[in-house]
Amino acid sequence: MRTVGTGFVVAAVASALVAGQAAAQGPIKIGFLSPMSGAIAAAGKDMYSGCELYWQESGWQIAGRKLEVILEDNEGLPATALTKLRKLVENDHVHLVAGVILSNVAYALVPYIEAQGIPTLYPINSADDLTQRRRPKWLIRTGFSAGGNMHPFGEYAATALGYKKVATLGLDYAFGWETVGGFHKSFEDSGGQIIQKIWVPLNVQDYAPYLAQVRKDADAVFVNALGRWTLLFAKQYAERGLRDRLPLIAGGTYSDEHVLPQLGDESLGVVSAHHYSASLDTPANRRFRAAFEKAYNRTPSFYSENCYTGARIISEAVRAIGGKVEDRAALMAALRQVEITDAPRGPVKMDPYGNPTQNVYIRRVERVGGRLQNTVIHTYTAVGQFWKYDPEEFLKQPVYSRDFPPCRHC
Repeated sequence: MRTVGTGFVVAAVASALVAGQAAAQGPIKIGFLSPMSGAIAAAGKDMYSGCELYWQESGWQIAGRKLEVILEDNEGLPATALTKLRKLVENDHVHLVAGVILSNVAYALVPYIEAQGIPTLYPINSADDLTQRRRPKWLIRTGFSAGGNMHPFGEYAATALGYKKVATLGLDYAFGWETVGGFHKSFEDSGGQIIQKIWVPLNVQDYAPYLAQVRKDADAVFVNALGRWTLLFAKQYAERGLRDRLPLIAGGTYSDEHVLPQLGDESLGVVSAHHYSASLDTPANRRFRAAFEKAYNRTPSFYSENCYTGARIISEAVRAIGGKVEDRAALMAALRQVEITDAPRGPVKMDPYGNPTQNVYIRRVERVGGRLQNTVIHTYTAVGQFWKYDPEEFLKQPVYSRDFPPCRHC
């Protein structure tokens, strides 16, 4: 049943009648915030599709109670998101909030989430400090930490790929700083040197001035990009002839499936690290991919897998407390304890800080059966956001930023 009001309201009822106490309790209400319009609408729709698929497979019920999902378009804007969040909590009386992609939106909602004591799950947002120095009481994330995902990759680039000197190009905002920062730290801790850090504004329309700055003595270039930035960068990197003399390595979003079908042969051979690849050859991922492609006629991206698994984590937590979502403290505690052994991405276990411990895959872009894919060439198992670092010591350093780690070899 679909009703359109101030937002998108999806009220889904199981085909079978729910009897007894569960019915008397009424539906479980989840408020979902996603950018369904604006610059990142495609990612927002991909995110919601992942959750929707899981809820459809579950018959739109959890622990014997009907499930009602109220979908609100936050337009990717902090002020809009806060207004919609207030509506979900104060007018719709949701039991749990989920969604959000952008870091500025994620951080902007935290004071209200904490003040209201509303259980919240971020299935995508990767801002490091959400589960590090500034971790909230009423929020967990089930996707990844931007810097944490890059720690294994820094080691891999230095030891397996054998690079000694790397230049980086990153988008000039928190996600770019943290992606580059995590790679920078572990790459240098593994014996490499970051010899150049170039920051690119979000409104960039031409990478040429930045590519012209890349040092010729670098062994490789590490890039942080996604969406339209990937498309623009990939084309210009090849046009300038850099692809043939400087290997390209990247953060996982660069070649993620949300953009991969739009890339061409210029991206063959790009090595990246991420906690998901649609090409993972496991029973769980084969089943998920087939179901997603049947339902939506496109390959699942990490946005959709993260939300599919995020929806399952919600369901596992609700079942653990017997469906009593009105007990917010019990629900929040249960969310922090979920462990899944067979998610499409692989095993997922929440750490004490509210961040998932999971596999990180080293992938290489290859053409298989006429289509580009991120072929997994190495797996780091059970990677936590602090990697091999002592959490207490790690948290004494500043959050990864434009200036940290400092570029000692630039």
